[in-house]
Amino acid sequence: MRKLLQLSVILFIAVSGFSQDSLRGSITAERAWWDVIKYDITVEPDIIEKTIRGTNVITFKAISSGKRMQIDMQEPMKIEKANAKNHPLSFSRDRNVYYLQFNKTVKKGEVITLCIEYNGRPHEAVTPPWDGGWIWKSDKTGNPWVTVACQGLGASSWYPCKDHQSDEPDSATLSIIVPDSLIGIGNGRLRSSIRAGKGKTKYEWAVTNPINSYNIVPYIGKYVNWSDKYQGEKGVLDISYWAIAEDEKRARLQFEQVPKMLQCFEYWFGPYPFYEDGYKLVQAPHLGMEHQSAIAYGNQFANGYLGTDLSGTGWGEKWDFIIVHESGHEWFGNNITTDDIADMWVHEGFTNYSEVLFTQCEFGKEAGNAYATGLRKNIKNDKPVIGEYGLNREGSIDMYYKGSALVHMIRQIMGDDEDFRRMLRGLNKTFYHNTVTAAEVLQFINKTSGKKFDKVFEQYLTTTLVPELQYKIENGKLQYRWSNCVKNFDMPVKVKTDEVFWLHPTTEWKEIAIKNNEVSIDGNFYVGSRKM
Repeated sequence: MRKLLQLSVILFIAVSGFSQDSLRGSITAERAWWDVIKYDITVEPDIIEKTIRGTNVITFKAISSGKRMQIDMQEPMKIEKANAKNHPLSFSRDRNVYYLQFNKTVKKGEVITLCIEYNGRPHEAVTPPWDGGWIWKSDKTGNPWVTVACQGLGASSWYPCKDHQSDEPDSATLSIIVPDSLIGIGNGRLRSSIRAGKGKTKYEWAVTNPINSYNIVPYIGKYVNWSDKYQGEKGVLDISYWAIAEDEKRARLQFEQVPKMLQCFEYWFGPYPFYEDGYKLVQAPHLGMEHQSAIAYGNQFANGYLGTDLSGTGWGEKWDFIIVHESGHEWFGNNITTDDIADMWVHEGFTNYSEVLFTQCEFGKEAGNAYATGLRKNIKNDKPVIGEYGLNREGSIDMYYKGSALVHMIRQIMGDDEDFRRMLRGLNKTFYHNTVTAAEVLQFINKTSGKKFDKVFEQYLTTTLVPELQYKIENGKLQYRWSNCVKNFDMPVKVKTDEVFWLHPTTEWKEIAIKNNEVSIDGNFYVGSRKM
């Protein structure tokens, strides 16, 4: 059971009621009274017509009494029927939202099973995974190859649910009905495969851990499968690999990177968070996504990001970006999930930094540092990293690279890699299978490190300013201060003159005695400098 995000401010549009952004992004009265326990989803696609039909059996608990329920189902998909306790429910629609009316008030503490039947032509992704939707492709031999990538767009683009990150089901099943010539793959473990009418098979998959709604996805294709076992921190982790038949040879070779990735991430982040559901890597007809316990892989069996190094240093060409990055999300994004997508930098910044740590695991700390600083060339500083709360709006794409730069500076300021590792592992243990806010992450880092990063977070997450260290050297004295920064910015920084030492600048001028007339800032800090 996930905690619900209670927003202090709900935006109200006087004439038309809540905006669609608010309905999706906030905890409305029609969402607040109930908590999702389980989704049992069945989906049957018509591959020729590009339509789907299915059911979602939602088990929920009333955390307060309620009668009117918001269910998200995006146009043009539609709900056909809804019933609870074998009684049909009436419902009405406001574009991407349905309101279900129970026949009598559901009392606090009641656990109810709600069955919803739905169908339609779901939004089709044009440039997946970036725009989101269903992906209707064919493999090299012409066999259908179908899946979904819907982060951002939302799970309600293809099944009815409470489409908000703060409330995840404690567990879920996904049943996929496909032609006998194809295989349907879902999250977690295969529970059964049974006949579902002439020429059809129904594959039922189950996860026993909480899962983001956008992470629940089917993969449909002519797949082959092989397995491995990883001896990890919590015992034996079952690994399952799925590739399109003609790509099996290349996949077997490329997927050999998985065990060393797991070893590295368990060292830095703690045990893989979903031993009960196993780890799967599934070839997909798009670049990749962090689908929990069923990572989507489409990096063309090449190292780097589609064969390129995003850091420009050469280190990123030595490992497979999608295997490393998307798997890193199992810890940051899937284990630790943000209540509101405005805080998505917690997912992407820490996961981007997982690439740095994997580079270090494989090639040493200097290589990791070089990769970390190289990534900074991708920062745009176009808008704040934190988005708008309550409106289903992410912040800047800088959540990846600027978020990573922030984590790297936290590591420098903490000063001890073992303390930094304990902090990362502590985050995953403290917020295990839970949802968080950026404020809670900040509080945890402050408490664990014994340092105060409030102004650092404010600077790098809520502004587009790059702080500048202004300095001047006169008569053997170094005078210095921060500029181009938020009020009372106070981040320490490592510098070098004739020796390496720490400065503790504020926005007011300070001075110390030095023996050298040249000053340089440690390159691990994302700051500017100007000699006055």
